[in-house]
Amino acid sequence: MARRRFTGPPKPRRDEETTQDTIRTEGVVLEARPNTTFLVQLDAGPEILAHVGGKMRRHYIRILPGDRVVIEISTYDPEKGRIVYRK
Repeated sequence: MARRRFTGPPKPRRDEETTQDTIRTEGVVLEARPNTTFLVQLDAGPEILAHVGGKMRRHYIRILPGDRVVIEISTYDPEKGRIVYRK
């Protein structure tokens, strides 16, 4: 019978790390800008600058003006966000 080695406390999942200090909301992409950044009109009203994040970038998910997207906005800087899902 093999002994299992203690590796320390369990690490938090990636979902839990990213959702602690963020707000998830939806919006519409108005304009594509350089360096994979986009101007997004939120459903609540304001326009923010957002970049493509995580698996969206890795799998080359294309985002075009007019697409509805889900955005994570940091509570520390509400002017910028990260696009996490395209609908």
